[in-house]
Amino acid sequence: MLGDYGKFKKSIYALTQIDLSAYKENQMRRRIDALLDKNGAASYEAYVHLITENSAKLDQFVNFLTINVSEFYRDAPQWKIIREKAIPEMLLRFGRNLKIWSAACSTGDEPYSLVMELSRHLPLHQIQVIATDIDRQVIELAKQGRYSEKSIAGIPPEFKQKYFKKTGDSYQISSLIRSRVEFRTHNLLEDAYLSDCHMIVCRNVLIYFTEEAKVEVYKKFNQALVKGGILFIGSAEQILNHQALNFHRKSTCFFSKVNG
Repeated sequence: MLGDYGKFKKSIYALTQIDLSAYKENQMRRRIDALLDKNGAASYEAYVHLITENSAKLDQFVNFLTINVSEFYRDAPQWKIIREKAIPEMLLRFGRNLKIWSAACSTGDEPYSLVMELSRHLPLHQIQVIATDIDRQVIELAKQGRYSEKSIAGIPPEFKQKYFKKTGDSYQISSLIRSRVEFRTHNLLEDAYLSDCHMIVCRNVLIYFTEEAKVEVYKKFNQALVKGGILFIGSAEQILNHQALNFHRKSTCFFSKVNG
């Protein structure tokens, strides 16, 4: 037995402000138990002591906990909707001064993809995307903008040629694109949300949350959007009670805020 998981959750919250109660317990415990085994910790208490005393191990824990799987233009059909419908509709409705939030942005693939798509319609100096993640380590990686060949495989050829340069085994994204993204650390379960957003993109993260936590996050996303603003979620996610949460379902992964 590894010990009292409830006590472990309280200790983790005190250390990181990450509320493990908001995550599906069976999935999360399997991940955490594997990490304990990897670090030779015989109990939850021993592991808490380890990450309290060792900042590198604490960073490892947060990085392991926050599932960082990302790539440019992930789920290509959804990006086709962004290109052909969402962005043109936003420009028509809200004008050129758009406020876009990429929440739980991981290593930056998603917000940089958004900038490139917006560049089809706007000059780069008019584009600004705010990108947030709970994990400081991935935020730093995102700022560097270096990616593997696999990560950039889905990028349209014209953007790949224009904005990426091969350096050794990786590809460096242009500073022209990087400069249009403002990265911040943010905890979806704890921190204050942005306001007056025209689009929020949050994909493939809430699938790990409990139903109660999902509802709270979707409520806050709705409050963060202007009337008619768009929420873009992952293809594996659903908002079953979208009408009760003040959303209109535009397509599988796209929802718009109904009332102000």
